Amino acid sequence: MHKLPIKFNYEDPEILKALVNAKYELGNLNGLINLLPNPKIILNAIILGEAKESSSIENIVTTFDEIFREITLKNQDANTKEVVNYRQAILKGYSDLKEKGFISTNMIVNIHSIIEPNVGGIRKIPGTVIMNTKTKEILHTPPQSEKEILEYMNNLEKYINYPEMHEIDPILKMAMIHYQFESIHPFHDGNGRTGRVLNILYLILKKQIDLPILYLSKYINKTKSEYYKHLSGIRKDDKNIKDCLLYMIKGVEETSNFTISFINNFLTLMKEATEKIKEKCPSIYSEKLMNYLFYDFYTKNEYFRDALGISRNTASKYLNLLVDKGFLIEEKVGKEKLYKNVYLYSLIDKW
Repeated sequence: MHKLPIKFNYEDPEILKALVNAKYELGNLNGLINLLPNPKIILNAIILGEAKESSSIENIVTTFDEIFREITLKNQDANTKEVVNYRQAILKGYSDLKEKGFISTNMIVNIHSIIEPNVGGIRKIPGTVIMNTKTKEILHTPPQSEKEILEYMNNLEKYINYPEMHEIDPILKMAMIHYQFESIHPFHDGNGRTGRVLNILYLILKKQIDLPILYLSKYINKTKSEYYKHLSGIRKDDKNIKDCLLYMIKGVEETSNFTISFINNFLTLMKEATEKIKEKCPSIYSEKLMNYLFYDFYTKNEYFRDALGISRNTASKYLNLLVDKGFLIEEKVGKEKLYKNVYLYSLIDKW
């Protein structure tokens, strides 16, 4: 197994041509983010979509409804809890990156500890292999001892943070970082999800995008066999780097387009809801109300009143009016009353 950088012609004309399109769409996405009055509202919806997609790659299957209930009620369903953990790992990674300005092995270990809190850190016991689950064929034997794993992680950390080690386009470098991390396979479980968080953190580090809002999991899920074929291909022969890079570049372009479309649909729905609430519920309308309604898919009286700074009785009146006018749907779960945003649900179903 190589340490980075791997010698290859990263200026292949086909790669450079594909990069132009991907960088254009990524730039459009970043420009759109910077025009939003409150991008964190949309960020919450996108991170939840990514958490579900990335977890499903690892066969952790759940529904958005279960995810929102877990966030609101903390039901501790195993699969849903893992998805919510992934969401927290993204936010923690982003916070740490903004604070420190670099990506370290310790940061990666901390992100993994949120994704898989019961697995433990870097592998210490040899014997891990990556195999075809159907044929049992061994596809890759990653570094085995903790010392060897840490040597490769130290090399990866330098590759991430020292541009002079390999001066290539950040999208290409992100792809090589992703390949190397998945090949090191430093943890017993949760490597894929941790690696996909690392993708977006690296693009933020290199100022390719300002918020953690571009995720390749939906693209990988759609092309899963191709994704694994490309990772395996590089392990067999360096000449396969080109196909893997083209695959990842296409992922950045397609995902940027999808995210731009999702954001525009979100803004359209929010504008439509704002106009209707002004018309049907003028006595309770405020910008603060709209921002809160479009931040959380589910709410309950306690969260609603805390967010708006109103009393329990006033919150009940607001919520009942919004249900009556068709903006929220009321659900009873045990002793709790939950309120679901009709508009957000219609949008997230298209994720």
